[in-house]
Amino acid sequence: MKAWVLERIAKVEDKPLILKDIEKPEPRGREILIRVSTCGICRTELDEIEGRKVPKLPVVLGHEVVGFVEKVGERARRFKIGDRVGVGWIYDACGKCKFCLEGKENLCDSFLATGCDANGGYAEYMVVKEGFAYPIPDVFGDAEASPLLCAGAIGYRALKLTSIRNGQTIALYGFGASGHLVMQMVRFLYPNSRMFVFTKKKGDEPSRLAKRLGADWVGVTGEAPPERLDCAIDTTPAGEVVKEALKNLKKGGRLVINAIRKETKITDINYAEHLWNEKEIKSVANITRKDIEDFLNLAARMRIKPEIKIFKFEEANEALISLKHGKYRGAGILKI
Repeated sequence: MKAWVLERIAKVEDKPLILKDIEKPEPRGREILIRVSTCGICRTELDEIEGRKVPKLPVVLGHEVVGFVEKVGERARRFKIGDRVGVGWIYDACGKCKFCLEGKENLCDSFLATGCDANGGYAEYMVVKEGFAYPIPDVFGDAEASPLLCAGAIGYRALKLTSIRNGQTIALYGFGASGHLVMQMVRFLYPNSRMFVFTKKKGDEPSRLAKRLGADWVGVTGEAPPERLDCAIDTTPAGEVVKEALKNLKKGGRLVINAIRKETKITDINYAEHLWNEKEIKSVANITRKDIEDFLNLAARMRIKPEIKIFKFEEANEALISLKHGKYRGAGILKI
């Protein structure tokens, strides 16, 4: 089968993914073999390629996978051949530790990530345990469903972690694949909340999208919002954004950082300015299967509309470069 393989850590601009013919995997036990239709392009892949989150090497990237069950292992019963399924960031967890038993499998020491610790969806086929795949709601096409499996689901987890209440103000720092889906969630779940969006540059693609989707205010990092914030979500790669967000919080406000890694360091936190008055910082670590299942149900109910940019399978390296340099809005999708 054809697959994009990462064999070395490098700059994305060096186009390090290699299109190769590798052995088609066989499902065993409770595994299923998926014929991949689409796979989302996520900023986490930039972190993997450039070494901020080092994957096993060699590896097939990709963790927003939609496809069809082609074959099942001898003990697999959940899906039948031909079923449409999705796979997200969580590839496996032990199921036995304290965290798993408390519903916090995202914190399991044996957590395995799709496209990082195990081969993912930048390929014609992949295998996964049936318990780590999800039926896709019929209201979504394959390409629309791909970003829901990570950008949407992790955005949903981040939004829950803010503890926002209807009518409170929320800011989104960064407005890419996850941010534009979170905005739609806020509008549906918290219709009286005001939403402020911070992007990298005035008039860029993300800021135009934010305005079109109904942001109450759109500015750039460094600007003061119209009012202080009850909560904020930071999806940017920039460490300095953390200080800006903390500065703009109300007393008792909470910042949730939704990023596997930051590309630049968080420096010069001033306790009095950034943390005093019971301000909080919380990180999002990985995701649980329940997050993905709950979000897919919510997304279908609210008819969420992902903004997508489709790339040909052969354009994987170019798509990642475009993501890094903000050349498109919304979510990038590889069509396999």
